[in-house]
Amino acid sequence: MSLLLNGQKLLPAVHKLKDVEAVLASHFSYMVLLGGHLGQIKNIVDLASQHGKKVLLHADLIDGLKNDEYAAEFLCQSIRPAGLISTRSSVIGRTKQNGLIAIQRLFLIDSDALERSYTVLDKNRPDFIEVLPGVIPDIMREVKERSGIPIIAGGLIRTQEHVKQALDAGASAITTSRKELWRAAEEFQP
Repeated sequence: MSLLLNGQKLLPAVHKLKDVEAVLASHFSYMVLLGGHLGQIKNIVDLASQHGKKVLLHADLIDGLKNDEYAAEFLCQSIRPAGLISTRSSVIGRTKQNGLIAIQRLFLIDSDALERSYTVLDKNRPDFIEVLPGVIPDIMREVKERSGIPIIAGGLIRTQEHVKQALDAGASAITTSRKELWRAAEEFQP
């Protein structure tokens, strides 16, 4: 599955157009777009594509769009990112049906949330699981072993040591909005 991301170990996560421009000028192939206004999303995805970049779009964070399977269908067919990230299983299912990269986002806040997540993962079989917070290597290792699905670590990753710990725990990639980590990781990209 890491081939889906071209072996890219760090996925820059962007909120603002200024951050998008920084990724467009980088060597990264993939970026995570953390929402934005519905009217701007297609232009950003198209701009990224013109620069040879692929966007993983966080479907739950788009202003002006309900987060359901119909919205996912619209995003897949009209916006055409490389993939969608969502906490909702219906969005993940529709994303997979459309042949895009499907990333199930899991907030692991306690043991009950972890156990409920396994049920969702068994049903949906996303391409990747984004585990938040990404600074819990023991749990990431467990989720990867139990689900058999590649892990992306995100949330609260603040240092190069956090990146290293997550990768050592078996994460295929890391998402972060910290530009200093983007710069540090750029030299290690394929």
